[in-house]
Amino acid sequence: MKHNRFTILLLCVITLLNLSCEEKKVNNNNVQTSIVTALNPASDKENKEGWVLNEEISDEFEGTEIDTTKWFVEGLNGDYYIWKGRAPSQFVPHNVRVEDGKLKLRTAWEPDYNFYEESYSDGNMGTSKYGEYKGEPMPVTTAAVISKKRFLNGYMEVKSKVGNAAITGAFWAIGYEQELDVYELMGNPKKEGNIRADSYLATGHDWSPPAERPTAVFNHTEDLPYRTADEFHVYGAEWGVDFLKLFIDGKMVHHFTQDDVGLDWVLNNPMEVWLDSEIFFWLGMPHKEELPVDFEIEYMRVWQKPSDNLLEKDRAFYGFEGPILYEENPRPLTMVPEDSNANDYQKFWLFDETSSKYLTIVEGDYATGVNSLKFSGYGKNENLEADKISALTPKGAINISAGDYKISMKVWLDQGRIADKIHMAFQNPRLEIEFDNLKDLPRRQWVTIEKTINKLEASSKEDQLLIEIRKEDLPKTKAAKLFIDDIAIFKNN
Repeated sequence: MKHNRFTILLLCVITLLNLSCEEKKVNNNNVQTSIVTALNPASDKENKEGWVLNEEISDEFEGTEIDTTKWFVEGLNGDYYIWKGRAPSQFVPHNVRVEDGKLKLRTAWEPDYNFYEESYSDGNMGTSKYGEYKGEPMPVTTAAVISKKRFLNGYMEVKSKVGNAAITGAFWAIGYEQELDVYELMGNPKKEGNIRADSYLATGHDWSPPAERPTAVFNHTEDLPYRTADEFHVYGAEWGVDFLKLFIDGKMVHHFTQDDVGLDWVLNNPMEVWLDSEIFFWLGMPHKEELPVDFEIEYMRVWQKPSDNLLEKDRAFYGFEGPILYEENPRPLTMVPEDSNANDYQKFWLFDETSSKYLTIVEGDYATGVNSLKFSGYGKNENLEADKISALTPKGAINISAGDYKISMKVWLDQGRIADKIHMAFQNPRLEIEFDNLKDLPRRQWVTIEKTINKLEASSKEDQLLIEIRKEDLPKTKAAKLFIDDIAIFKNN
């Protein structure tokens, strides 16, 4: 009996340890490389929603140094991404530390630091030199890290505590033409303003050109029953296709929807995560005597829900919201959210000169997001100036193996004489797809159309997807406009 009781007790202890411990795998450099996916969001502790941890972007901050395969460190090797910090403070790499199972972003008073001889201007938020404020020395160094991967929709969460000084701790994210500040907190502001020691500020920003302040399109302030510099708390945001839910310690504190803000719903493209500290001089300057302080993050985790759509990762691009990302290539260091220039990291739909007269990406007519692809049609005594017009993805945008698939898209057809067919094709190797009998579809509403295809060969490295409208399928005069949105591909069972 004693032996059996001991065995049962031992099994219970092992089970409890397995349930409570967060298993972490560490490489020879003592830097975390993998996380067990049994961890659940504080907002859904039983994981009733079916969340899956995105290990590429999540981090438990174990070991003795930041994992630079996951994080870009501002100032490391002299490289800065987008900016050097909110002057007069400057991001410096030596303020990024991993110890005691936490990421610690330090803010320090460093009169001997060699600050950059330049100023930072932030629209109506003011201009200042690094290391100097109103002609007087302000030698404050801070820190920032940015995830190297982006993600589209999901739940992001940190457990953190800010430093007890007039310096922010911020958990935020940016993507193409958009920004989400999950929180901006300040441990000990010196002036009354939009953030207190016991409050929380979340904001969405629209960075579409012209990217000039004011850019905020929605925000939420939450009064807290604690000082943010005194205790660790869990902060999260569930980001859906058309909603945003904000959580503190697993409790939802606010819920935005696209219906609330209309076309100001900017959260439509993949985002990267930022963790940083900044001076907000309108809330007062940190005092020399209260530095150094640390913004401490116990973990940063991102969960997403699985999808059968093989284009899910690039769903924003195939919904005409923004660029497709080639994340195997580094982001250009000067690439700001409002940058619409194609480069090795981001590329856009391609239109030749004639096609661009008829096919355009437009805002305001959409199935999801805020954009769609519009065929403008033409009026009386007009006709298509070419035998066909097209929109084409960049090379390498599509990567589908051989097999049987269902390809779909949403269309909105205006009243009147309409194109009877929309053609689509994989380019390399060539496989043509024809969506026909459009004239029989309901008008002035979004309708999903689909085709079953058999792909005999896998996509090459340079495969592209083509959308084409042909003159032969159009009425001779007065062709009605149509819209295309949300292209998707599913494996046929």
